[in-house]
Amino acid sequence: MWGRLRAGLMIGLRTPVSCSRAFSSSNGTWTSRPLSPCPNSTRITDVGTFSAGASVFYRRVIILSLFVAVAGISLAAGRDLAVVSNKANALSGIALPDLMKICKGQTHHWADGKSVTFIMRSPASPEMKVVVEKLYESSESQVKELVSTANHGRAGHPAIIVVDSDEELVNRVASIPGAVGVVDVYSINSSVSVVKLAGKLPLEPGYLLHGN
Repeated sequence: MWGRLRAGLMIGLRTPVSCSRAFSSSNGTWTSRPLSPCPNSTRITDVGTFSAGASVFYRRVIILSLFVAVAGISLAAGRDLAVVSNKANALSGIALPDLMKICKGQTHHWADGKSVTFIMRSPASPEMKVVVEKLYESSESQVKELVSTANHGRAGHPAIIVVDSDEELVNRVASIPGAVGVVDVYSINSSVSVVKLAGKLPLEPGYLLHGN
């Protein structure tokens, strides 16, 4: 029923309409006759129909884009993160309190005398949400301030280095003696060592840096 009604309405919309009517008198009786159709009547309807269709299309594109963005953030926040170490550190495991001190620049040297350097992604990145919450127990802005304070006066050898990608993070840990970092478990390669955190490896039940 609605389909036939809608079809009839569309046909009616596309039927040329008269711009006005003219009147003439014959034998004392007034009659009316239509003038030529408005030249733009059908065209205007078509443009209106196109605009409505385009509006629906772009609205769907925007909704889909938002869905993809939110899904991407959720996936990033849900990944397991691994503690990785420079192979020369001979570090096989670390307790949570000790890792928290390293993250905050409060531990300066390893037992063998090498300087400690912590490599991390930006606190603003979705991947770092679990680190900000569980290792720093602070807000994003507080972590940024903490990094700046930890590196004050250490331009030649910063306590904390912030990088732009997981690949760069792994490369920095592999190339800097004494370096450790926290990275997406699927970005690990053979150039670094994976460190147990509180006696557990990534993906094991109860692992502390499991994404929400």
